[in-house]
Amino acid sequence: MFNVMVAEDDVNTRRLICTVLEQHGYNAIPATDGEDALSKLDKCHIDLIILDIMMPRMDGYEFTNTLRSSGCNLPILMVSAKQSPVDKRRGFITGTDDYITKPFDSEEMILRVGALLRRSRIASERKLTVGKTVLLYDAFTIKTENESGESALELPQKEFLLLFKLLSYPNKIFTRRQLMDEIWDMDSESDERTVDVHISRLRDRFRGSEDFSIITVRGLGYKAVYLR
Repeated sequence: MFNVMVAEDDVNTRRLICTVLEQHGYNAIPATDGEDALSKLDKCHIDLIILDIMMPRMDGYEFTNTLRSSGCNLPILMVSAKQSPVDKRRGFITGTDDYITKPFDSEEMILRVGALLRRSRIASERKLTVGKTVLLYDAFTIKTENESGESALELPQKEFLLLFKLLSYPNKIFTRRQLMDEIWDMDSESDERTVDVHISRLRDRFRGSEDFSIITVRGLGYKAVYLR
C-alpha cells in the first residue's frame, strides 16, 4: 500500500482528501503545514505528497524548495486555489511534479496520484513493463516474451525514446509538436513529419504486439493504449 502525505491546513479539505485516498486503497498521512510534514517525513516512509500552497509556518513553495534542495525527489502534487499561470509556473519552477486547482474533481486527483506514482516508479527502476514487453531505458532495448521464448531488440535512440514516452502515459494524447519538443533537440532541423516517420517504423516493428498499440488521433496526434 502506498503512503500518501496530505499537507493541508484546512481541516475539512484535509479530511476530504484523506478520505478519498483511503477509499481508493491508499494510506493517507495528514499534516497540518509544511513544518509538520517535514517532521513526519523523518518518522515514516512516504511515497507521494499532496501539498497545499497557502499554509502557516511553512507554505507549499518553501516546503517544496526545502525538499528539492536536500536532494529529495518524492513526487509532489500541489493542490491550490491559486489558478493564475504565474502561480502554476512558480510551483513547477520550485519543483512540484503536478498542479491541480481548487475546487478539484476527486476522480481527477486520484488519476493524477496514480500517474505520478507510476512515473516515479519508472524513473527509479529505469525500465517500463507493459504486459510481457519490457523497455530498458539505459540500453535502448525492448525485451519481449512469447511462445518462442524471450527476445531482445535494440532500437535507434529516437525510436526508443518516442515509444518510452508514449507507453509511460497510456491513453494520453501527445501532439506532434509536444513529441518534437521533448525528444528532438530544439535546434533540430527536423519537422513534425519526422514524428510520423518514426511512428510508422515503430508500428512496423511491433505490429504483432499483444501488449500495446499506437493509435492516431485524427487532428491531434498519437497515443498508446495497453491491450491487456
